[in-house]
Amino acid sequence: MRKLSLWALALLAAPAFSAAQQPPSAPVPRPSAASPQTPAARISIEEAIRLALEHDHALLAARTTILQNQAQEITANLRPNPVLSWDAQFLPIFQPNKFTADYIDNVAQFDLGIGYTFERGKKRQHRLQAAKDQTAATTSTVADNERQLVFNVSQQFVAVLLAQSTIDFNQQDLDSFQKTVDISETRYKAGDMSEGDLLKIKLQLLQFQSDVFTAKLAKVQALTGLRQFLGFESVPDNYDVEGDLDYLAVRAGLDDLKALALRTRPDLRAAQQNLIAARSQEALAEANGKRDLGASFNYSHVAATNTGAFFFNIQLPFFDRNQGEIARTRYAITQSQELASESSQQVLSDVVDAYEALRSNEQIVQLYRGGYVDMARQSRDISEYAYKRGAASLLDYLDSERTYRANQLAYRQALASYMTALEQMRQAVGTRTLP
Repeated sequence: MRKLSLWALALLAAPAFSAAQQPPSAPVPRPSAASPQTPAARISIEEAIRLALEHDHALLAARTTILQNQAQEITANLRPNPVLSWDAQFLPIFQPNKFTADYIDNVAQFDLGIGYTFERGKKRQHRLQAAKDQTAATTSTVADNERQLVFNVSQQFVAVLLAQSTIDFNQQDLDSFQKTVDISETRYKAGDMSEGDLLKIKLQLLQFQSDVFTAKLAKVQALTGLRQFLGFESVPDNYDVEGDLDYLAVRAGLDDLKALALRTRPDLRAAQQNLIAARSQEALAEANGKRDLGASFNYSHVAATNTGAFFFNIQLPFFDRNQGEIARTRYAITQSQELASESSQQVLSDVVDAYEALRSNEQIVQLYRGGYVDMARQSRDISEYAYKRGAASLLDYLDSERTYRANQLAYRQALASYMTALEQMRQAVGTRTLP
């Protein structure tokens, strides 16, 4: 008879429950109740990424390496300075009485010379090209730092959204359970409930209240972690985020994502540019093996005669032809080739891992959206409806409440995991725009 009465109550309550059900495709709702302290600023995930790229101190420090390399380009393009030399000889410093115009003109000697080193083998051009190639590789490395930072910010942003969604759910569930406690107290006063059951209800209320405070602490910690990436000076103390945990489908196939990653991943581009820079270093080493020509012109005045002289000098490369540096740069090219191949394989592995994680989390989300969320809600609502009317036991009601809470929290965690996997996929392909 008791089972029949429960089924009857369930059938009577079904229209009211179905009207309150949420469609599976809707995002996790957030209550419209105002928080005790209105945040001074609310930022979206795109704004958070922008602030991080503008204010993250580690990234700003990394960007200076590009400027340092550009300064080295200036140094690499400099020509040798000319050398100016002069001397005066046979001056009667210790016999001042001989300091006459005739002595200076006929006995003293004066020399003035200018010299210049002519670089052979196009050293300056090779130095400049090597410096430019190194700047390009550094620029890609900094771009990869930006990619890592964007992922960290996005991951932390999702953690904030999860914490906020958990707060909203726990607060909503607490308010709903508080009504059950009020009804239970009324039934206890009327003699329809034992004191033991009332105490069980109140003890369960403590768990609801504790969960709310725990969720609020988790959000504060998540906001602090996010603010570290954004820069503490870029947002006010009581800032908040805007957005919801939601499901965004990705239609691209694995092959398309692999091809996109091979085109856009900055770390792969950096590895390829390091190979180009290594070849530039080899060309520079070979150019440095060429000996430079030193030339100078000297003007001399001695014995009342003005004369000029040209001087030339060049090393004879019998022994030092820069053989060691040339050999080292060739080994460096082999090293860069292997590292570029390894980077290419790492990119493909990252895409495969991210794709499988995304699809796995997508399947979990679809399971919840396919009916498990609604079934848990209906079971809880039926048990609550029956309990408030004395047709269900307290243990049955509390068990359905625990199942409902676990289901809702797991559903939110599944959404957060899917959104994190989506950000991981964006990181793996090197762009936030997926095909």
